[in-house]
Amino acid sequence: GILQQYSALHLALALFPLNTIGYKIEHCKRPKQSFVFERASLSGRCWSMTMAMEAETQELVTPGQVLGKASQLKAGKGAYVSTENGTVYASLTGFRSLIPPPSDSVEQRSTVEVTGHKAHGAVPQPGSIVFARVTKVMARTASADIVCVDSKSVREKFTGIIRQQDVRATEIDKVDMHLSFRPGDIIRALVLSLGDARAYYLSTAKNELGVVSAESAAGGTMVPISWTEMQCPLTGQVEPRKVAKVEAWVDQIRLCCS
Repeated sequence: GILQQYSALHLALALFPLNTIGYKIEHCKRPKQSFVFERASLSGRCWSMTMAMEAETQELVTPGQVLGKASQLKAGKGAYVSTENGTVYASLTGFRSLIPPPSDSVEQRSTVEVTGHKAHGAVPQPGSIVFARVTKVMARTASADIVCVDSKSVREKFTGIIRQQDVRATEIDKVDMHLSFRPGDIIRALVLSLGDARAYYLSTAKNELGVVSAESAAGGTMVPISWTEMQCPLTGQVEPRKVAKVEAWVDQIRLCCS
């Protein structure tokens, strides 16, 4: 380890004091630093000690940032492999580090990890229940900004994608995204997976998942009147939505999305 390397350095300095030897220190490009000490003896022979520090640069990465190829790196904590292109991505904000394989291991790839900080708040994981604000609705998908993970607020931007097949459990082929969500809606959803490089795949295919809060064109907070409709209390206008079953978690919406 690094402590052993520094001990070796101190031993070398004790054996060959700086006032009796010619020395130089060569700094290599990070992530490795090499320190080379040279001493010429009376007989003209030369001893050298090279010490390579394997300490990785503390590089800050963000969700979706490329960490490398799966053919060269294993995905550890805070990282995942895309099955589409075999690329390793960061799944959270934190510091990137490489862990070399054990010397007796058949596996030759190093493991890449991203160590986050508690100060960064909650991070979505597969199986998490999230609240998100819909930002865009298209023919086959809807995008949303995740604002809460398992009742805990997030402090960085996480994007969720709801695909047509994940809106509801039945009659999937009949799902109309524009009749299910609208920009500005607050939804309760399940995190399915880390998805592509920049977003999490979300599902609303359960009764308790879907739109939990929506604003009408008149600016009123709409109320659900069925599983597929919400009504503006100001104008009486009815709008289609994939409505979530209202439960005791309504207070969480106010805390997360206020």
